[in-house]
Amino acid sequence: MSHLDVDSDRPAHERLADERLANRELRSSRATAAVIAAVLVSLVSLYLLLEAALKALGQQPWLALPEQIASWLHQLPGNTSPVILAACGALILLLGLFFFLQGVLPGHLHRHRIPGRRGVVVVDDEVLAASLARRARTEAQVTREQVLVVVSRALVEVRLRPTSGTPVNADAIQLAVEDEVRRARISPVPQVRVFVSSSGVVGQ
Repeated sequence: MSHLDVDSDRPAHERLADERLANRELRSSRATAAVIAAVLVSLVSLYLLLEAALKALGQQPWLALPEQIASWLHQLPGNTSPVILAACGALILLLGLFFFLQGVLPGHLHRHRIPGRRGVVVVDDEVLAASLARRARTEAQVTREQVLVVVSRALVEVRLRPTSGTPVNADAIQLAVEDEVRRARISPVPQVRVFVSSSGVVGQ
């Protein structure tokens, strides 16, 4: 859990800075994609620089002369097998799609935000799931092993295996978990779904 103190009496520009810091805690970094792009561009640039340096020194090229590379590119696609062209095209398409999605999608982390008068609290979904699971098993009167809660950005899934011979009220469990979500004041508010297994657990 990350706690970012915010004073409600602070100037508006400072509160805005804290809001941006909280949003940064909720979103994944683009550093990995940036590093991958930088490495790819650097490798291509270093290779071209190496070939140019070898030519300037009168040495044999490592793979091909710059003029040969330019000529090969100019003669595409007639000088290359269609299978290789298709494979390279698919690879370039996947790389382009990866970088495009990294730049467009917000990249939310597995966290939720809890607003407060004196601060901004960012809670990991695992911590929130543990709290909701405790409320669900208390309402259903089952053990820890019989309840599994998975929290995502827009959904809370509660999966429960009741004790054999002891019925549980799925509606009551859902209401209890929804009440816990409201008490937590997490944002955005996820939808709650409860799934009760048809097979019970013996001896719990």
